[in-house]
Amino acid sequence: MSDSSEGVDVDRWRTELEEKRAEKDDFFATHPQSPIPPDERDEFDGLSYFDPDPTYRVRATVDVPDDPEVVRMETTAGGEMRYLRVATLAFDLERPDADLADGPFELAAYRLESPNEQSLFVPFRDKTTGQQSYRGGRYMELSPDRDLEDGDEIVVDFNLAYTPFCAYSETFDCPLPPEENWLEAAIPAGERFE
Repeated sequence: MSDSSEGVDVDRWRTELEEKRAEKDDFFATHPQSPIPPDERDEFDGLSYFDPDPTYRVRATVDVPDDPEVVRMETTAGGEMRYLRVATLAFDLERPDADLADGPFELAAYRLESPNEQSLFVPFRDKTTGQQSYRGGRYMELSPDRDLEDGDEIVVDFNLAYTPFCAYSETFDCPLPPEENWLEAAIPAGERFE
């Protein structure tokens, strides 16, 4: 199930990932909407990332509820935001340093209560949280090309996991991953924050 390289040109995937990272570093360094405070941008020399690892690009099986449940997520500023839990993503991890796959794991995917919202928001914590990655957790955005149905498969690439803007500036208020999205595994992929 989680053969991450199945049907994927790993060299091309790695090149595209590195290009996305370079674009993001440029945005953080130069864009007026960067979360890096303006007086710190001259010293900014790029975000810290885990090395690209296709092991953490997995296929997840989708479970879609009949009636999406409202989930209230606490935020870094002490407020709360309302999301709809629109899917559960089940997956395994096959570690290069382990004989057996870890899992199964599940992550809930959410959408804002907005009729125009199509992307899936997947906030999570893992065993790197607060040590190698941001203490408030990390996020992923998934953009399926159609409405998901039970049993569909979707690629979840943890190499695209990113640190929320509130890690860089208190002017941002970010939702914290709910406990159902706390993974009992280390995911050394995506953005680091030490």
